[in-house]
Amino acid sequence: MLKKLPNAMRAAFPHTIPVLTGFLFLGAAYGILMSNAGYGWTWTLLTSSVVFAGALQFVGIGLLTAAFDPLLAFLIALSVNARHLFYGISMLEKFNSIGKIKPYLIFGMCDETFSILCSTEPPTNIDKRAFMLSVTLLNQSYWVLGSVAGALIGPHLAFNTQGIYFVMTAFFVVVFLNQWQTRKNRSPALIGVGAALVSLLIFGAENFIIPAMALIVVCLTVFRKKLTTEVDE
Repeated sequence: MLKKLPNAMRAAFPHTIPVLTGFLFLGAAYGILMSNAGYGWTWTLLTSSVVFAGALQFVGIGLLTAAFDPLLAFLIALSVNARHLFYGISMLEKFNSIGKIKPYLIFGMCDETFSILCSTEPPTNIDKRAFMLSVTLLNQSYWVLGSVAGALIGPHLAFNTQGIYFVMTAFFVVVFLNQWQTRKNRSPALIGVGAALVSLLIFGAENFIIPAMALIVVCLTVFRKKLTTEVDE
């Protein structure tokens, strides 16, 4: 595996360039907010390396500065990252015989890595396991690098950081638009948007994520055969 990794890294890197540009800025925003909350770059390095949860890390800043409430932290983490449950289900086949790297691939799964692994096949001369590991390693390294850089420069910046949380929303919108432009079959995207809007109207902004994910899974399961046929065509 280690001998195959350099070639796999070179093959994977072009696919991760959009993530690189996004994660450097997103990570820097997180690092700046961490430094403003009184946490140094070592704490930022630790959380980005061990937690690596993007949106949850932004939310976690407030949890770190508030009174410790493990139940609340658990419920918030479940709500924010519930989508990963469905990522896991859809990756069962790909990860079925992946070997010793499987635990790290599960840990390192994020929205952007999931998107690349689902939509990209490695070149025929590249080991598939090494390619999947390379994509995951590269994407996490971008996030860690950006967040640590932000934590280091944060104390030296003198500007109002109000609204900086919006970078995460903006990045998700860009990823969605990129997928919309590059994929011929847009039915899954429309199902996702529709399920989210319905759940938002019924359950409200605070509680719609889990119902939306459940509705998406149900819709994709019911229409799986039709959607697969559309992809083949």
